Order: sequence, then C-alpha cells, then structure tokens
Amino acid sequence: MQTNRADKSLLRVAGTAFLTFAALLFLALPTWSDDKAKDEETLRNSATVLQAMLDSKTVSQDVLMQSDCIIILPSVKKAGFFLGGSGGRGAMSCRGGKDFKGKWSAPAMDTIGGASFGLQFGGSSTDFVILVMSQKGVDAVLQGTTKFGRDATVAAGPTGATSAGTVGGSDMLTYGRAKGMFAGMSLGGAELDADDEANHRLYGKTCTAKEIVLENAVKPTPAGQDLASLLYNLVNRPK
Repeated sequence: MQTNRADKSLLRVAGTAFLTFAALLFLALPTWSDDKAKDEETLRNSATVLQAMLDSKTVSQDVLMQSDCIIILPSVKKAGFFLGGSGGRGAMSCRGGKDFKGKWSAPAMDTIGGASFGLQFGGSSTDFVILVMSQKGVDAVLQGTTKFGRDATVAAGPTGATSAGTVGGSDMLTYGRAKGMFAGMSLGGAELDADDEANHRLYGKTCTAKEIVLENAVKPTPAGQDLASLLYNLVNRPK
C-alpha cells in the first residue's frame, strides 16, 4: 500500500515537473507579431548575422559564391528539459537566371520549428545560415514544409577558404553561431516553412515563396533591398 502511494506521489511530481518545463519551453520560444515593422527587423537582423558570420569566416565566402539560394535564421531559440523544442524565423533569397548566377531576389520569409528528445537541459539562441547548393535543394525548400535531412541532404558547411569543386555533394550546407549553452543544438529534424502571412504583410499581396525568389513577383522592401545588395556585394567583392 505504501509502495503504491509512493509511486502515485512520484507520478504526480513528475507530471507537475513536466507541465512546468513544458510551459517554460513554450514561453521560451518566440511568438510572431503581426507587424510589418517586425518583419523588416528580421530582414535587417538577417543581414547583420550574415555579415558577421562572413567577417568571422564562420561562413565561407567561396562557398557562398557557389550557392543557388541562402536562408538566414537569426536567433533560433531552443530550450528543453528532457523534451526540447526550437523556433525561429528568417529570410530566404535566391540568385536569378537558369544557372543561378544572376541578381539576388527579394527575400521570402520563413519559419523554422522542431522538437527533439533525449537527455538535454538548458537553452540557447543560435544564428543559422543555410546555403542551398543544388536544384534538388531549391525544390525542397520551395515545396512547402521541408524537413532537414529527409527532403534533401544536409551537411555542416566548410569554413575559411574553400576552392570550387571541394564542397561535396550535399544539397544544403549549414552554419551555426551559438549564443548560450545547449547540448546537441542542431537542425536535425527541424522543419522549414514559408511564412505566407509575413510575406503578405511585407509585399501587400498574396504570393508564394517560389514567386518571390524565382519569379521576381515583388519588389524588395527597404530592408529587403539592403539584404539583396549585401549579398550581391559579398559575392562579387574581391576575396
């Protein structure tokens, strides 16, 4: 009888702890405001993150020059206590032309989210840059919900000077810059989605991510133009 009471007490404590940490996790993850100013701020933050990661050689300029598209996700939040979750938003831009050698497009907004299980405790905020290196990768990120590692191959991107042809065969290369401490922070199992509501707020009309980044359906906003210009200058500046 005493054993049953002890078991029930432990279950109640465990249940309370789980709900508490689940609530903390929910509060730790970002919520998106229906605010165009916040969307523009995300675009500016994306440009800041990319510039910083290139200046620090976290992202290879050589590899950026070979990429077809780029996805920048500033401050992706992750928190957990045995059960983990992640959330963030950012911008995607692609180069024009059939061979992806033209001008960078206006940015399309994306969101990222995911969950992971295992022994983990803590929280983190990580900036991610994802370079899309193949047509398969481009198709994957524009098809709708994209799960990293399932719809296209993903690998950690090389840093520093990298010659053409040495990147490897991955469809996407990921770079991360962590702030805070977290065991096992990665994009494994995370899902990327187009943020259609943010795109509508930014451009004043309904348009898909494909229409934005491949079909030039919209003109970039001021922050979007700044990001496109930065990308152009980074790709075309002398190394």
